[in-house]
Amino acid sequence: MKTIKGPAIFLAQFVDKKAPFNSLDGMCKWAADLGYKGIQIPTWESFLIDLDKASESQTYCDELKGKVNSYGLEITELSTHLQGQLVAVHQSYDLMFDNFAPDKYKNNPKARTEWAISNVKKAATASRRLGLKTHATFSGALLWHTWHPWPQRPDGLVEMGFLELAKRWLPILNHFDKEGVDVCYEIHPGEDLHDGVTFERFLKATNNHKRVNILYDPSHFVLQQLDYIEYIDHYHSFIKSFHVKDSEFRPNGKKGVFGGYGDWIDRAGRYRSPGDGQIDFKQIFTKLTEYGCDLWAVMEWECCIKSPEQGAKEGALFIQNHIIEATEKTFDDFAGGKIDKNHLKQILNL
Repeated sequence: MKTIKGPAIFLAQFVDKKAPFNSLDGMCKWAADLGYKGIQIPTWESFLIDLDKASESQTYCDELKGKVNSYGLEITELSTHLQGQLVAVHQSYDLMFDNFAPDKYKNNPKARTEWAISNVKKAATASRRLGLKTHATFSGALLWHTWHPWPQRPDGLVEMGFLELAKRWLPILNHFDKEGVDVCYEIHPGEDLHDGVTFERFLKATNNHKRVNILYDPSHFVLQQLDYIEYIDHYHSFIKSFHVKDSEFRPNGKKGVFGGYGDWIDRAGRYRSPGDGQIDFKQIFTKLTEYGCDLWAVMEWECCIKSPEQGAKEGALFIQNHIIEATEKTFDDFAGGKIDKNHLKQILNL
C-alpha cells in the first residue's frame, strides 16, 4: 500500500487575464494559501512555462522548479492535453480543434499535427529536467465520429484506426522512454481512448509499450455508466495520474447518455465540483491506496453550477479529508505472539 500525495490542483481551468490568475507567482500563492501542496501545469499557457526553454535549458527548469517550491508546492505533472489532442484529429473536427493550435498552424492539418508531436516531445524532455516521472495528455481521435455503429462500420476499420493512432504516438512514446517519463492518457469522451476496451486496443497496437499508462478521472465514467471502481481493479498497474473531478448522471424520459445536444447544465450527465456529484471517492481513494498506486490526487475543477473560486477552496479540504495514510501496522498485532516453525506445527497438529 502507498499513501496518495496531495492535495494538488490542475491550473488550466483557473487561468484568467486578471490577477492572481495571470502569473505563475500569483497562481502559486493562491494555490498554496488554499492548502494545496502540488500544481499540474498546462504547458500551452506560456506565462506558466516556456516549453521551448524548458526542453532546452536545465537552468530554466531549476529556476522554475525553485520558484514553485518557494511557495511550498511541487509540480505534479506537466500537461499537454491540447497538444495531445492535435496529434490525431479527424477532418470533421478540423475547424473546431484549430483553436488549440497557434495561428500559423491553423488551416493546415499536416503542419498542425507536426507541431503537436514536437510539442509533446518537448514536454517529455522538460519533464525529465524538472525531475518528473509522469505526464498528462490526451490521445486524440481518428475514430470518434464512428463510435455509434451507424452507418455500419466496415470490418477492419477500428483495427486500422488504432494502428494509425499508435503509428503517430510511437515516436513520442519512444522519446518519453528515452527521457524516463510515463505518458498518462486521460481516458475521456472525444478521445479514441475513452474506456477500458479502447485503452487495451491502443496498448496492443503499440505492442504493449511500457510508457503507455492512464490518467484516471472517474467523472468521465459516470457519464457513460461504466463501473469506475471495478476499472481500478482492472487497470491499477497502469493508473499513474489521477484527477479528482465529480459528476452526476440523472436521466429522465427526455434525455440520457447522448445528452440531446444540450448545454452542460441541461444534460443528464454533467460535471460537478468534488463532493457535489455522485462519485464514491471514499472507495476510489481506498482502492488506489490498497493497490499502492504512486500518484498525486489532483483536483480538476469543472462544474456548471458552482464558481471556480468556491470549487478550488473546497477541493483542497475535500482531497485532504479523503487521503488515507497507508498503515504499516496490522490492527490485531496486540493479539499476536512469537511464532516459530514448531509452534506452527503444533497449530496444525503435525
